[in-house]
Amino acid sequence: MSKKGFYITTTLPYVNAAPHIGFALEIVQADVLARYHKEFLGEELFFNTGTDEHGLKIYRKALEEGKDPQAYTDEYAPKFDKLKSALHLSYTHFVRTTDEHHVRAAQELWRRCASRGDIYEKNYKGLYCVGDEMFLKDSDLVNGKCPNHPTMDPVEVEEKNYFFRLSAYQEKLLAYLSKDGAVIPERRRREATQFVENGLEDFSVSREKARLSWGVPVPEDETQVMYVWFDALTNYISTLGWPEDAEGSYKKFWENGVVVQTAGKDQVRFQSIMWQAMLMSAGVKTTDMIVYHGHITSGGQKMSKSVGNVIDPFEIVEKYGTDALRYWLLREMPTFEDGDFTLERFEESYNANLANGLGNLVSRVIKMASTSGVEAPKSPDIGNDPAFNLFKKYLDTFEIKKAADCIWQRIADADKKIDETKPFKLVKEKPEEAKKILGDLLKEVQAIAFMLKPFLPETSEKAAEALRRLELAQPLFPRIEK
Repeated sequence: MSKKGFYITTTLPYVNAAPHIGFALEIVQADVLARYHKEFLGEELFFNTGTDEHGLKIYRKALEEGKDPQAYTDEYAPKFDKLKSALHLSYTHFVRTTDEHHVRAAQELWRRCASRGDIYEKNYKGLYCVGDEMFLKDSDLVNGKCPNHPTMDPVEVEEKNYFFRLSAYQEKLLAYLSKDGAVIPERRRREATQFVENGLEDFSVSREKARLSWGVPVPEDETQVMYVWFDALTNYISTLGWPEDAEGSYKKFWENGVVVQTAGKDQVRFQSIMWQAMLMSAGVKTTDMIVYHGHITSGGQKMSKSVGNVIDPFEIVEKYGTDALRYWLLREMPTFEDGDFTLERFEESYNANLANGLGNLVSRVIKMASTSGVEAPKSPDIGNDPAFNLFKKYLDTFEIKKAADCIWQRIADADKKIDETKPFKLVKEKPEEAKKILGDLLKEVQAIAFMLKPFLPETSEKAAEALRRLELAQPLFPRIEK
């Protein structure tokens, strides 16, 4: 019997700068879900990420550096792929929108939408946000600027473009958005629904090649290239081998599996409205679930390349370790809302919850057990454990922070048990009672190590090995001394 297919994908970051911690948040959250479905639920995994390499932002950046756009993207794309080892990610596929197969898939999607009569040509004049690579309506503007890029001035553009007939999909989109779980969390579903209910306008899906040559050519029109969003969104199915599907991945994972997309909260319009309408037009199944996370702020301001307040995840990993950063992204950041990052708060959390919390518990229990003649525990058996079942329930509903809280509650409970029972004193007075308590504590630490697998995979393995040997050579998380 074949395993159930689970498909999860991040959005594709632009390669106009090196990776920053904001994208690290999205891909680490996706990694937890991917590991959970593969290792805990036994599903076959297709985990996709990659790079978005077309559009005006990248074209301008390449020109600034005096490089050919393809050479520029060839330089930056591998920097994003390096996140795999730096963050201990488990993704199975890395797609680039300059890949030949992706280009052909984007053109096929265009042809299918055009054959339905959903792509047409007209003259257009409007304000364009280079940061979002989209035209803005007057109702979008805040103080005359794009709300997502308040430091950038919109550019007035007038040209002949092809447009996608989004207005024809209002009822179908409302039906799609009414499905339970189509958009998570619920507030983002309401946001998308309200946007559709307020009326939909057709959107431009091409740019004049004379103004922007860096893009996927529009089929049967050499004067135009595709709007970067139309091109980039196609990656979610092109990475699966669509439309040929020579290896059967598209059928297994998109058509017959569970499809989960992850994205930032500012992507609702693109992912849950525009992309779904494009799929409907092309006769392709819509996404099962899209999970939206919040943004990492710095001093209360959204972290972004255009603002210039980004934090380099590679630097954090080099100084503090991969699992220290994974912990902060998964437990200190709200799963669906914004969270503020400061180095001071990061170090305080590291010492309190990793060095003094998890690390100290594992060290104490192993040390007491190894000097008291307690045998190492066998493989964990927590299938009927209420705390583990709650942990699974939270991951089933994408509540990543709450699932992490379940683990740290177990750590706190184990520490409390040590403080109350004092097995280190009972060893001499009541050795059998002490051994029973320490045996239970070893099993509890083993359960904690098991639950850590999707969250802190390296630490989970180190703790599990230390339990097998009843020896911990080095602290899991050395304390940061001021």
